[in-house]
This record gives sequence, C-alpha cells and structure tokens, in this order.
Amino acid sequence: MSTTRGKTEKTGRRGKAKPEASTAERLRRLFTSLCAQIDGGHFANAIKTCDKILRLAPADADAHKTKLFLLLQTEQYDAALALLADDDDGHGHEFEHAYALYRLQREEEATALLDQVTRQRGEDDRGVMHLRAQMAYRTGSYSQAVDLYTQLLDSAEPTTDEHQDIHTNLYASQLSLEFTTTGFVRALDMLPKDFSASLGTVPVAALVHASGAGRARAPRAAAPHASNDTPTHAPKPPRRSRVPRGVVPGLSPPPDPERWVKKSERSAGVGGGRRRRGGGAGGGAGGGGATQGSVGVGAEGVGSSSTTGGGGGGAKAKGRKRK
Repeated sequence: MSTTRGKTEKTGRRGKAKPEASTAERLRRLFTSLCAQIDGGHFANAIKTCDKILRLAPADADAHKTKLFLLLQTEQYDAALALLADDDDGHGHEFEHAYALYRLQREEEATALLDQVTRQRGEDDRGVMHLRAQMAYRTGSYSQAVDLYTQLLDSAEPTTDEHQDIHTNLYASQLSLEFTTTGFVRALDMLPKDFSASLGTVPVAALVHASGAGRARAPRAAAPHASNDTPTHAPKPPRRSRVPRGVVPGLSPPPDPERWVKKSERSAGVGGGRRRRGGGAGGGAGGGGATQGSVGVGAEGVGSSSTTGGGGGGAKAKGRKRK
C-alpha cells in the first residue's frame, strides 16, 4: 500500500504543469538573449529575437530601433525600408531612411531626406557629412567630396578607424578629381591623331571599338622590320620527352615500381634465394627450418654444416682428399 501511494504521489507531482511566465518576465529573458546575440555578432538570430519581442510588445521602441540597425548592418535595405514604412511613429529615423535609399541607389530620394536631416541636425553633423560626401562621390561631384572629406579628416582622431577610412576615401576622391580635370587631357594626347580628330563625330560605341583597335595596332606599327642581311633562324621545335624504345605512352603497362629493389627483397617473392644443398622437403619439419621465401644462407657459406636448420640431413662438407 505504501509503495502504491508513493508512486501515485510521484506521478501527481510530475503531472503538474509549470506556471506560465508573465509577459514582463518573457520580455526580460528575450532582451537578455538579444544583448548576448548582438555582443557575439549573431545578427540573424538577434533579428529573430526582435521579432519575438515585437509580437509580445508591438509598440516597443527599443525593439524597433534595434531591428532597424540590425537590418542595416546585415545589408537588408529593402526590409529596413519596409520596417520604416510600417512604423507609424517613424520620426527620428530620417537619417537611416536616407542611408537605406542611398545604398539602393535612389539618390534623388536620399538627397531630399538628407536635406531634411541637415535642417534638423545642422551641417556640422558628422553622420550627415559622411553620407553627403559618399553621395557626392557617386554622383561625380568630386570637388565637393574632397572638401567634405578634408573637413572630416581635420576633425578626426588620428588613431581611430574613422581616420583611416576618411583618408582612403579622400585619396580616391582626389584621384577622380585629378582625372576629370587634367588626367583625361593627357589620355587624349596619347591616342592616335586620326582617332582623336574624329571624337566629335563618331558614335560612342564606335569610339570604344576603335580605341581598342587603335591600342592593339600601336605595337605592330612600332615594331622594327628585319633586314634582309640578318639571318633568320627557325625556332627550335619543343624537345620530346625521353620515352624508351618500344614503349607507347598510355598503352604500354607501367614499369614495375620495385625494379630497383633486389629480387630477394621484393614484396612479390620473386627469386626467394638459393636453396640449401640437400635441404629437401624435410627441412621445415625439424626445429628451426627456414620459412618460405626466406634466405637460409649462413655466415660460413652455403655448404657449412654448422648453419643448417634441423632435419633432412645436410650435405657433407667438402674437404681435402686423404692420401
């Protein structure tokens, strides 16, 4: 009876369901997981955690902002624009909106939003200056890009990653500006005269084709001609590989890889050594007989009776003839 009662009480304790955690407790756990995922760089899982938080608290501003930054970090710009469109209170994210439009190559819309952000934050805002410089470089306004990057470089800390990035972008902008002002003139001077004279009348496609043909013909025109007095030698044919006589590559069987090994030491057992004289079939029956394939030659010679194995009766050793 006591055993049955104990089993009943144990089953009853197991059958009780755990009380469901409250919404506040679930949100606390999700935010803890979210922070750990962001610190570990697991951005895809962090976006899923943001979705779980927004299902529990659709109006949570922190979850909205975190998801927006994660989408921009993972280069999901269409999803970021969709999130901004669904957000009723989207004020305060105009800069992120402009950046997503810029990355999607929608420069006109991005410029309009960036002008609005400039009126709110001022022209000295570093984020606005960075984005405006990138847009100026993409649209071909290299002079404006050089000015903006120069201002950013003067106010950046020399030991930061931002300083290195600004320096790289400034150098690229300066090279593009130099080419558009003077570099293309030098490039035109290097073209053939007949080609440069027809630049204003020939279509663009024909210009590209002709410029490639002109570059290809230039080395041939400048190549020196060989005189008749100079003897010309035919180039030597390539040396044939050394193949043994009677061997057809691909048809003849390959050579034995153990052809350089002694026959007595080959794995196939070819030429397993000379037999002992008089060592017959009974040589292996007595104790110490040689095994198959082994060499049974003693240190004193083949006919030495002191080195023979047991059994079989060895041959008599040769000696001098008695008088």
